[in-house]
Amino acid sequence: MVDPINPGAVDSIIHLGDFWNEEGIRKNRDELISNNERIKEIFSRAYNYLAAAGNMYDNVRSIYEGAIKKEELYKKFARIIGLELAHKELSPELGDLKKYFASAITPSGFENYLGTLLNGYKRIYVINSIVGVSAEKMLDLFAESALYRGFNVEGYYCPMKPATKLEHLLVPELGIAFVTSNRFHPVDKSDLESEIVSIDLTSAVKESKITGQWQILEDSQSRMNELLDKAIDCLKLAKKEHDSLEEFYIPNMDFKKIEELRIELTKKIR
Repeated sequence: MVDPINPGAVDSIIHLGDFWNEEGIRKNRDELISNNERIKEIFSRAYNYLAAAGNMYDNVRSIYEGAIKKEELYKKFARIIGLELAHKELSPELGDLKKYFASAITPSGFENYLGTLLNGYKRIYVINSIVGVSAEKMLDLFAESALYRGFNVEGYYCPMKPATKLEHLLVPELGIAFVTSNRFHPVDKSDLESEIVSIDLTSAVKESKITGQWQILEDSQSRMNELLDKAIDCLKLAKKEHDSLEEFYIPNMDFKKIEELRIELTKKIR
């Protein structure tokens, strides 16, 4: 639920509780409360697994960070920034960075809708990578360069590290997109009707610098995958519980009136 900022003047309050049969729902009060408590407990367990998987990811990333040829990556992105932005003047007004998700960890596993974002983009940089080798620092550099030139930027973040891990970057006004392709969210280039520029991050990893850490790397990767699978199992169970929760509500909702409300609101918005 979101409180209206300017109720009545700008914002309207929609109360779907007007369309349910409260008496019918209250008959199942104890079952509803019990069901909600189970869902809350299962989600808490899923979050714990995801947090632990995130810690294992940090192990993997730290090992790769020490083995990557950073100067090679920065040179690549410096050339891209020069190509795409050098001829654009700095702006007195900073552009906006909007944060989104294009992928998610769901009861069905890893889902992404990257393809739906890229229609109409003239040039797409596909960053081919392995899990743990990230382009977020380079993407941050490009985003900052675009923002200082007054362009609005869309950043799409990793659902496992939503606060920090930037995976995809879109600049709609320039028609430029950067998307990271790895096993969690592969990008099918054949589906894209744009100029495609491939950037290979894997080639920047110097394997000799991982010597002595392969066992830790493989163990952390294995544990991360196991923990993610357990988190997904929890989400499946939570969905099953939620589906049973809906069985108490569906018979007690007036969907015809809700549809009439939807049509009325659509007319107002248009």
